[in-house]
Amino acid sequence: MSDSERPDPSRLDPRRSDYDLIIAAHGAAQDAGQRTYLDPSTGLIVQTRAAHVERGSCCESGCRHCPWVQKT
Repeated sequence: MSDSERPDPSRLDPRRSDYDLIIAAHGAAQDAGQRTYLDPSTGLIVQTRAAHVERGSCCESGCRHCPWVQKT
């Protein structure tokens, strides 16, 4: 995953102890062509970046992998 595809730190703090697990789960889901993955810490369903791109615009819900977030 390129740096430009990583979640904005305001959406996923890279200092989290589970950050690498989340990035790996997201990458595996995208590689498999899945629109969602299970958060490894919470078990909640999270949309992949590809799912957001497919939708075509930001929904203003604070999504973790939103490609339209202004990088901080």
